[in-house]
Amino acid sequence: MKEFKRKKQKRIINYIMIGTTLSIMIWFSVQEYKDIQVKKEKIAQTESSYHTQNIGTQYHEKQQEENTSNPVITGLAKEYPKEEIPKQYKGYTVIAKLEIPEINLETYILKQYSKNALNLSVTKFWGADPNQIGNFCVAGHNFQNKNMFHNLRNLKIGNQLTLSDASIGKVEYQIYDIYMVKPEDVSCLSQETNGKREVTLITCTTDSEKRIIVKAKEIEA
Repeated sequence: MKEFKRKKQKRIINYIMIGTTLSIMIWFSVQEYKDIQVKKEKIAQTESSYHTQNIGTQYHEKQQEENTSNPVITGLAKEYPKEEIPKQYKGYTVIAKLEIPEINLETYILKQYSKNALNLSVTKFWGADPNQIGNFCVAGHNFQNKNMFHNLRNLKIGNQLTLSDASIGKVEYQIYDIYMVKPEDVSCLSQETNGKREVTLITCTTDSEKRIIVKAKEIEA
């Protein structure tokens, strides 16, 4: 009888140990799964943040390095009308004034590309400086403020814009392409312009799923 009780107790202890071991294994598996999900969410949030706001922070830094090692050549053969523009706008340095008569847009382009600057006006995003040889890329929110890029979607190929800066002057451009891309597509930032002046305007669609790209090149006599 005692032997039977000992065996029974032993079986109970074994069951308890097996149950405890399984519980511990399940707990670790669940924790590991949760950790993986958290990491995935963090990655997704990071990518989403990049798509929504900073379409090119890394690209922007890289371009600044390229600009340092590859100075932009200024066109000197033609003189352009001069127009005085303010040096500051709400505490930020102004590098150019953009005018697009077709959508009644007149806005100052800020030198600094940052979240705060973008909430005030449009900013230089990439590439050559205003009216220099190369592709001058300008980013702006699609806010309905009068100095933002809300109405870029109403532009058409053939519409014109002007860019005024303190160095070159007032240069006229004509839009030759309008299209939309996914946030990770940065081909519009290319500096391959065959020695010409170009302007690229960038803003988000209303749902921030895509980017609206407006490209213009200098009107030459």
